[in-house]
Amino acid sequence: MALLLAIALFVAQAINFALLLHERRTLLLEQTSGPAIARLTDAIDRAANGRPPAPDRGRVRMSLYNPIRPDLPRVPAVEALVREGLVESGHPVLRVVTGIRPFRPEDFDWARRRVDRRRPPAQELLIAVERKTGGWLVTRSFWPNDGMFLVWRLIAQTLILYGVILLPVLWIGRRISRPLRDLTRAAERFDPREPGEPIPEQGPLDVSGLIAAFNALRLRIGAMLEEKDRMLGAIGHDLRTPLAALRVRIESVEDEQDRLRMADTIAEMNKTLEDILSLARAGRPSEAETDVDLNALVDAVVADFLDLGQDVTFEEGGRLRLKLRPTLMRRAVRNLIENAVKYGHSADVRIDAQADHVAIIVADRGPGIAADQLEAVFDPFIRLESSRNRDTGGIGLGLALARSIVREAGGDIRLSNQPEGGLAATITLPR
Repeated sequence: MALLLAIALFVAQAINFALLLHERRTLLLEQTSGPAIARLTDAIDRAANGRPPAPDRGRVRMSLYNPIRPDLPRVPAVEALVREGLVESGHPVLRVVTGIRPFRPEDFDWARRRVDRRRPPAQELLIAVERKTGGWLVTRSFWPNDGMFLVWRLIAQTLILYGVILLPVLWIGRRISRPLRDLTRAAERFDPREPGEPIPEQGPLDVSGLIAAFNALRLRIGAMLEEKDRMLGAIGHDLRTPLAALRVRIESVEDEQDRLRMADTIAEMNKTLEDILSLARAGRPSEAETDVDLNALVDAVVADFLDLGQDVTFEEGGRLRLKLRPTLMRRAVRNLIENAVKYGHSADVRIDAQADHVAIIVADRGPGIAADQLEAVFDPFIRLESSRNRDTGGIGLGLALARSIVREAGGDIRLSNQPEGGLAATITLPR
């Protein structure tokens, strides 16, 4: 607003200056050419009647030659007006020549009497008229040179206008923008896990209305998330109860092979239910952040796979303290190692600690993933038939859940195909 208003004021001042300059130049031409035409007409009439020039017309003199040097600046507008005035008065002339030169008051007695010596004009305009009967009539007029004065006056007016108009506009704009800036910061810091303080409803009516709507929206989102958590808890409880009952009942199945298959199915259903509930609760974890040794956490996850006889290696390092939610982070690392073992038959785990971040790298020796599918596999329930065997189990929630956990911790997960073959999953966490 301030910039547009400043540009508009500048344009208005420029137009005003152009009009003022045009009017001033028109008035100057009229004030210069009118008296010059009168003096020249009177001098021509007196010369035609054989009378001497009038005592107060001493500013007209006769000359046999053109007294104006060709290098002096000319004023064509004055020449045209003088020619037109003389023709209208019945005194056509051959030529009218003008020239501007520095003013010299000592040239004429009338000048020394009438010019204010404290501030004499800077220039004078010479007007020479060539008569048809021969000879030249020459007269002088003051020619002001105050163009810079007008420029400085325009600058002063513009600065005054800017001070009178722009300063209040800037003050009002700041009053309007401050609540909007507070609203922007609150929206950027919005965390559904924390209630937060409502934003003061300040500013104009539309801005305060927007802030009120944002405060109400934040309360509704918090209430919806609370309701969702309660609903998920109820669903989890209602589904786990019949699964537990089924687990007890299958013990009465006599066929051991059928009993084991039923038990595996129930275990898979329990795991799927847990994954779905965990993904649905992502962003609102109940576990608090604690100071964790990341090397020890990863080593404990790898040890669980080694106990199951899986081909998993880990390069142990020194103590690496990070503030994390350990249970969730163990689950994210476990999901990556589990995928590597399932689909790549092995997992090589290592930690790369840098000054500003820590990377947990889980690499396998499998077929890898097509480059255009490296991001798609993070979507829930996505499984790639071409490179992942459906018989290995799972419903496509492992990577989605791992990414949600890591992003909630301020990091991210990316997948990349290794030059030597296999896939590398990298968890990046800030230090």
